[in-house]
Amino acid sequence: MQITGKTKIVGVIGDPIEHSCSPQMHNAAFEQLNMNYVYVAFHVKAKDLKAAVDGFKALNIVGINVTIPHKQSVIPLVDRLSREAELIGAINTLVFKEGEIEGHNTDARGFIAAMKEEGVNTLCGKSVVVLGAGGSARAIVVSLALEGVKKISIANRTASKAIQLASDISQKTGTEIHSMGLDDKSLPEAVSESSLLVNTASASMNLEHPLLINEDWLHRQLVVYDIIYNPPETRLLKVAKEKGLKTIGGIGMLVHQGAIAFDLWTGQYPPVDTMRRALINALGL
Repeated sequence: MQITGKTKIVGVIGDPIEHSCSPQMHNAAFEQLNMNYVYVAFHVKAKDLKAAVDGFKALNIVGINVTIPHKQSVIPLVDRLSREAELIGAINTLVFKEGEIEGHNTDARGFIAAMKEEGVNTLCGKSVVVLGAGGSARAIVVSLALEGVKKISIANRTASKAIQLASDISQKTGTEIHSMGLDDKSLPEAVSESSLLVNTASASMNLEHPLLINEDWLHRQLVVYDIIYNPPETRLLKVAKEKGLKTIGGIGMLVHQGAIAFDLWTGQYPPVDTMRRALINALGL
């Protein structure tokens, strides 16, 4: 990659940011496509967020990914929000265009794109259980609602968080969304009638952590999707695979949300396999 006066700049902001694998993922795609772009990680503290965004605009930066802790606080700094970003209440991608800033959230579309890549093409009219009620769960519940899912059940250790998330997204989308604790007696029934089980809870990162649900509830028609990408095969996915269920890991979602941002910035969808290989190498998996 040769940097010139014509090189266009994109990047990511966060605090911390040194752990990000996005530069490797995007720069691999730019290199393969022979595009004169470079992707850089910028360490931006909360107190400097507005100054950073103003600076990006002044410097004609093409686009910026936004990660923790800026996904909500950047919202007042944009001129327009995408439908997904508005529903999710968080931004992970900025597009600088014609003097204005667009705020997008590509997590929802990335989640669906990765699922379709694995052959699960439609959830319209079906039921889904989502484990967890944090920021990732919110993006996924929005994506499921926009896909026309008939019923979503959110189960979380702290039931009040599930109640709040269910109420908010149900009101905004009209989708039937139920909430419960992980110990709720209605959870086994919700899993039994669902076509998809999605785990968003970070507890899945620990291979020694007990499953959040009883493995006996996993039925043969259930697709199990764990958005945790490291480890690439969580305990939940391992158990589901041993039972003969179709499983989907989190690498695909991470790659596709990045690919959608790439497309928003450049107008070209990148080579997803190249981005996936670069990400896996960067993670040392």
